[in-house]
Amino acid sequence: MKKLLPLLPRPTRYLGSEWGSVHKDPAKVKAHIAIGFPDLYEIGMSYLGQKILYEIVNKHDDFYAERVYTPCEETAEIMREHGELLATLESDTPLKDVDALGISLTHELCYTNVLFMLDLAGIPLKSADRDDSCPLVIGGGGACFNAEPVADFFDVIMLGDGEESIIKVMEVIAECKEQGLGRKARLEKLAELPGIYIPEFFDPENPGDFFVEKAVVEDFEPIPFPKEQILPYGQVIHDRLTMEIARGCTRGCRFCQAGIIYRPVRERTPETLTKTLMEGLEETGYEETSFLSLSTGDYSALDTLFAQCFDNCAAEQISISLPSLRVGSLSEPIMERIATIRRTGATLAPEAGSQRMRDVINKGITEEALLKHALMLYENGWQNIKLYFMIGLPTETFEDLDAIVDLCVKVRDVAGKHIKKLNITAAVSPFVPKPHTPFQWERQISLEEIGERLDYMREKFNNQKRIKMKSHIPRMTFLEGIFSRGDRRLGPVIEKAYKKGALYSSWKDHLKLEPYLEAMEEEGLTPEEFTGARDHDARLPWDHLSSGVSKKFLLTELKRGISEKITGDCRYEECRNCGVCNFDGRKSLLEKQAENMDLRPKMVFETRDQTGDVPDFVQTEKPDLGIKGSHFRLWYTKTGTSAYLSQLDLQPVIERAMRRAELPLTFSQGFHPMPRMSFGRALPVGVESLKEWMNIMLRTEIGAQDLVDRLNRQMPMGMKIVGADPLTLSKKQKHPEIEDFTLIFTCSDEEAKEKIERLREYAQSDEYIVSHTTKKKVKEKNIRPMLVKFDEMNERTLKLTFDWTSMYMSPVKMIAAICPGTTLLDFDLTKTDQRFE
Repeated sequence: MKKLLPLLPRPTRYLGSEWGSVHKDPAKVKAHIAIGFPDLYEIGMSYLGQKILYEIVNKHDDFYAERVYTPCEETAEIMREHGELLATLESDTPLKDVDALGISLTHELCYTNVLFMLDLAGIPLKSADRDDSCPLVIGGGGACFNAEPVADFFDVIMLGDGEESIIKVMEVIAECKEQGLGRKARLEKLAELPGIYIPEFFDPENPGDFFVEKAVVEDFEPIPFPKEQILPYGQVIHDRLTMEIARGCTRGCRFCQAGIIYRPVRERTPETLTKTLMEGLEETGYEETSFLSLSTGDYSALDTLFAQCFDNCAAEQISISLPSLRVGSLSEPIMERIATIRRTGATLAPEAGSQRMRDVINKGITEEALLKHALMLYENGWQNIKLYFMIGLPTETFEDLDAIVDLCVKVRDVAGKHIKKLNITAAVSPFVPKPHTPFQWERQISLEEIGERLDYMREKFNNQKRIKMKSHIPRMTFLEGIFSRGDRRLGPVIEKAYKKGALYSSWKDHLKLEPYLEAMEEEGLTPEEFTGARDHDARLPWDHLSSGVSKKFLLTELKRGISEKITGDCRYEECRNCGVCNFDGRKSLLEKQAENMDLRPKMVFETRDQTGDVPDFVQTEKPDLGIKGSHFRLWYTKTGTSAYLSQLDLQPVIERAMRRAELPLTFSQGFHPMPRMSFGRALPVGVESLKEWMNIMLRTEIGAQDLVDRLNRQMPMGMKIVGADPLTLSKKQKHPEIEDFTLIFTCSDEEAKEKIERLREYAQSDEYIVSHTTKKKVKEKNIRPMLVKFDEMNERTLKLTFDWTSMYMSPVKMIAAICPGTTLLDFDLTKTDQRFE
């Protein structure tokens, strides 16, 4: 795929040369896996699961893990036009040539994207059609706890925690390769591992006692967490150092699948997390970090952890993000300190408007607690609050919908009148009953009912000032409901929908419902078969895939929910015998693993540290980030894959390199301080350069050579600092306008001769008018005055010198205008020098 980079939209998605990426020789390892994510690079690079598995595998000398993402449709069209197969990012190995292709299934609307990836890779879509020459296609992630709708397409499904399972899988693959064993034998050996489900070995019509229990990591404290995380190119959804502080949640929200399948709760200690965070920031240079878990505010040592980390982060303008905060779980000292770095919007999730509905779903928060939390946010400077709600929950009435509006009004009004830019957002999503939850037997409301209830709420919100309502797309919820509780009859539906054009179904502008409905009709199926209520005594399609939580417990919780009864958190209250743990005489349903494990909540403190004595936040004096100590113009090369970095891509790359090199950047003043950096004229994407420049300002004095040496150790592939010129501390500096380029044609001899002749005519003319398209209209431009020098080095190579003093045009566009139909596949262009005279 790499040879197509000049033609691809957003080529940075396919470079594979980011800081932190691992490069090995695939021929020298014993097992080679591509870890894929069935969505665009910008989405997949934000997924923590891939980062964890990538580092774990690559720490082993004998194993190699690479990445792959779903290309956009335009890229896929270019690939097919040129006969190129989907390949890994790092080594450009076609996916059909790796030993295994792992794909993360984080939600149900990505299923057709999986087929898209397999299709582009030249791998048969169905497991039954693959032979020994094909890689094993492995699925993992939360959606795999009902893998039946996609069972036809996967050879292997990994259930549960992957940190230990992935190495066992790689060891089996390596062993089987060494012994020359074929596909069938590999699957049989993998089936012996904990958490491994081979769909081919299960007959849904005759399930018998077939049973696969999820893999579980007993304690995460000794499990290494990735510190050398890959720094993405371009803008991704979550571009920060993500720290998983805990896994699992036992709050017991009855709609929440993750709260069931990731039990028991296992926390890392503040000491381990602080050490990992500091090392991770040093390794990456990130300017933001995030403390992540299913319910970050329930981490028992949150105040202790924050007290240890805050000052180190604040000193370098590194912000700390705390997602997944439960109402009332954030202490005022933490809130005050977050507000001093960077204050973005706050998100709260009451999920329901009325106390009755919150009791039904076991949310366990009161209106009083919510309003108190909101008031504390306002008092610390927050002006934007988003509230998450669900509609269509079991037993819901229109009075419950009215209560959502009423609660939003109360959150707005508790702010008082002094906040001038107050904004409240009510984010409303239709409820989807999920497998392995107490509500797995409940009916999902129809597409028509969803529309009616959303319309009703919009009308209620219409006259409310400073409150706006946003809603999840009903058609997405409808599809999610079908596939989340589906069975193997949906396999042909997914395949047919893909062939009818269903792709990127979780994207608003790509969602097409018709291909799915047409495919279901052709298969003799109706949506109601999958979205309707289920008999409590009937076998469910996912019953053979165990989360460790018993159906008896789930059914008890369903009945308690319908009766509006609250169930306490077993971390701090009595055990409810859900089935996962095995301490104090309890027998875990994860029988095979529990024999050698102590499965129970692993907490730092028995009670949350915010409920007792809050640790002192010893705040050190905040450094002056605006000090101007030294000013340099850095000259650097931009070759190889780095030539595809745009000007917008460059700033975070350089800023993070500066942080890793421990070079203290000077920041601007204001609400959002920015590093004082500036760059020369943007180089066209795909053009190499031996001499680019940027200006940087530092808070301390430093020698030019020391600056060059330290920064070069942190530069990404293809970029090297070749000089540093000291400047005055003045902000305005002279910019070079004369640039030299070497142009080498790589097309056929005949085409090269023709193109050079056209360029010779251009150089010999007194005036050369070309059409130039701007955002508004097409203009004519005389481009001849820009050319200062034209030298023919040989029959394929030219040296060109341009003067951009009076006007500028991209040299790539200039060549294409002079030689119509010419693209970067036809030539190599390198800037060799730029100067002032």
